[in-house]
Amino acid sequence: MYYIGYDLGSSSVKVAIVNAETGASVITLNEPVNEMEIVAPQQNWAEQDPNLWWNYVCIGTKRAVKESGIDASKIAGIGISYQMHGLVVVDADGEPLRNSIIWCDSRAVDIGDTAFEALGEGACMQKLLNSPGNFTASKLKWVLDNEPDVYAKIHKYMLPGDFIALRLSGDINTTKNGLSEGILWDYKADTVADWLLEYYGIDKSLTPEIVENFSDQCRVNSSGAKATGLPEGIPIVYRAGDQPNNALSLNVFNHGEVAATGGTSGVVYAVTDVLKSQEPSRINHFAHVNYGENSKTLGKLLCINGAGIQYRWLKDNLASNSYEEMNAKADVIPVGSEGVCVIPYGNGAERMFNNKILGTHICNLNLNTHSEGHLCRAALEGIAFSFVYGMDILKADNAEIKVIRAGNDNLFRSEIFSKTVATLIGHDIEIYNTTGAVGAARAVGLTDGDFKKFGEHISANDHVMTYKPLGNKKPYETAYQNWKKQLELILNN
Repeated sequence: MYYIGYDLGSSSVKVAIVNAETGASVITLNEPVNEMEIVAPQQNWAEQDPNLWWNYVCIGTKRAVKESGIDASKIAGIGISYQMHGLVVVDADGEPLRNSIIWCDSRAVDIGDTAFEALGEGACMQKLLNSPGNFTASKLKWVLDNEPDVYAKIHKYMLPGDFIALRLSGDINTTKNGLSEGILWDYKADTVADWLLEYYGIDKSLTPEIVENFSDQCRVNSSGAKATGLPEGIPIVYRAGDQPNNALSLNVFNHGEVAATGGTSGVVYAVTDVLKSQEPSRINHFAHVNYGENSKTLGKLLCINGAGIQYRWLKDNLASNSYEEMNAKADVIPVGSEGVCVIPYGNGAERMFNNKILGTHICNLNLNTHSEGHLCRAALEGIAFSFVYGMDILKADNAEIKVIRAGNDNLFRSEIFSKTVATLIGHDIEIYNTTGAVGAARAVGLTDGDFKKFGEHISANDHVMTYKPLGNKKPYETAYQNWKKQLELILNN
């Protein structure tokens, strides 16, 4: 038997099939080959057609079955991961009434800020653990205020993953996890934040039915089966936003475990059982995939906007023009890059600095003594120092860090980057060869609630290596403190 998983991003839909018994990946692929279109009707807006997602789910499913050579009738269940914070609104027939307002759209920033001020920081942080911000609830308020004709036809609102489940099954439902990602969950009352909807003037009946994760949420109907080639009647048992799902893919479920990603931007996602925070904007809090009556686990998410994009910019603009050559040149430069510091925040506003736009800064460069290798090492160290700085913010807000787990891609392939983080944090970084789609597929097997066995499968199938803290921490500490001094000069300017 097999399970199939989807990872719905803003650039593509990833599809994976895994062996149900062992968790081993059978096939993973992306659709489309080129990136999906993001529509921007105005500056700082970002929309996508939900039916475009569905089209690529169908194409990707048929490709995965054909190219893997498996018998589709032996696929026994479905898991769904998806881009967080998006808004999909449908009519009574389940048809989208407009394009989805996706995660990177910022039109609702002022709406969320105004709500936070009006409702009070105390109430929001006690109940929502977040500011309403630029999330799904605030985007729905934008539709109410600016597109009343659309709002009047809304039967239900939903998250992107909920829409894929609807297309597969014909049923409209959502999860606590999804509602928390939209800042629609009241952790204190452990129910939908109807009081926020009432403040926004939104009919609370628009909220879909809530189903539990790792349960029989809905089943593929004849229409979904015809469109995808999947067996009719198989269950959808799991769905989660991409960052919580990434944590699941890396076996991160318990207090003190951290999932990290280091792509264009970076994310540190720390699981905690402490349901309180004093960080309304720098950190976001979401119900983790195993949140429930007996497991009040949260994911504390900190985003580092300027991460891998900094190193990519160097690659595109230096003579060596390849990561391999850059890494080789960086390897022969001592820790601390002989004083050169790179402040890597050239990718727009940084949330962990309360949305300040700092830009990238290259400090202390001596044209007589420093080389391309110094720039490469300083960039890798600067990004690593940003991760450490972010983890310090998390630790000051009730997070504990016992182990960090990351995928075997992007920045974590760099020994300089990974060893710098591990040494300064003082904890192992475990590297795994997995993807979000594979994680979503494997999650289908978690209906038995055996997270320990699930984690053992990940270790057996995916563990690549572990970076351990180096014994001599002093040069790293000196370099980090030097970097922080440069950062503070920029912050205070």
